[in-house]
Amino acid sequence: MFESLGFENYTAPQVAVGVALILGAAFGLLAERTKFCFRRGLVGDDRKQALGVWLTALAVAVLGTQAGVLSGLITFDDHRFMAGDLPILAIVLGGLMFGAGMVLTRGCVSRLTVLSASGNLRGVFVLLVFAITAHATLKGVLAPVRTTLGSFTVPLGDTVSLATLPGGALVWSVLIALAALAVALRSGNRATTLVMAALLGALVPAGWIGTGFVLYDDFDPVALESLSFTAPYADTLFWTVASTSIPANFGVGLIGGTVIGALVASLIFGSFQWQSFHTPAETGRYAGGAVLMGIGGVLAGGCTVGAGLAGVPTLSIAALLAILSIAAGALLANAALKPSRQSAYAQPAE
Repeated sequence: MFESLGFENYTAPQVAVGVALILGAAFGLLAERTKFCFRRGLVGDDRKQALGVWLTALAVAVLGTQAGVLSGLITFDDHRFMAGDLPILAIVLGGLMFGAGMVLTRGCVSRLTVLSASGNLRGVFVLLVFAITAHATLKGVLAPVRTTLGSFTVPLGDTVSLATLPGGALVWSVLIALAALAVALRSGNRATTLVMAALLGALVPAGWIGTGFVLYDDFDPVALESLSFTAPYADTLFWTVASTSIPANFGVGLIGGTVIGALVASLIFGSFQWQSFHTPAETGRYAGGAVLMGIGGVLAGGCTVGAGLAGVPTLSIAALLAILSIAAGALLANAALKPSRQSAYAQPAE
């Protein structure tokens, strides 16, 4: 379709950067306003409301993405989520690591991006360590760890997606969306918050259809992708230090747009506030969590957004396993840390 759009002076990959900037800006603004965060939905003090926001976005993302598939606009047949051999050890271990890491850093990568744009220097520090670690796991010194763990696979055959199970894609999409909405509508959120969450979820199919259909070009193809933060942070790090040698891509535009959108929202609504670490121990904890998320996000095939919000709508078995492993890692880490937090805040007896 890209050839018919009239972009004579630009290639599809170049336009993809602009599309990603727009999607990222919308995500940053909506995520800042709704406090969108998977970790908060699991272990936060307001987890009921936070989970309602996340599940509302997921429901819309599932319905919108599968509508694009059923209409023939996009297909995930050749996507990495649909690989016939499931790297089960890498996904499970990576998910557990990522979940534990986001508990240590008190935020998943998307949430920390929004917080960083709102003046949180802890988030900036975590994202820098995360990006370096993710890049090292993808293409650097930690790549052998990724390839070794990824070699332990389970053959799925044709059962790579829920769409291959009885009922097909339509039934499973509706079931997931209805279950998510049933929880969301009882979360106690205001209607305006859920509407913004729904708009955030709509960005997922917009990304899939935008890259897979609107920007489709036989001569200069664009990878089929949507909202994600693990690989895009690695790409952004590499582009930042070598922008004269490599062009920006969709991931770079997405990260930049998210920062811009969240910054604008925080300034307009007065939530911008400089924050930093309080103790060296806190710095160490966040650094450790960032390393776990960097390695874990790559091994699991994505973060809570890439494998969760954007991955689950593909109905991929791999994406479902990844987000469930991330949730398990977060819950286990939170349970392990709870006794130490209670002792830290305990008052001495008189």
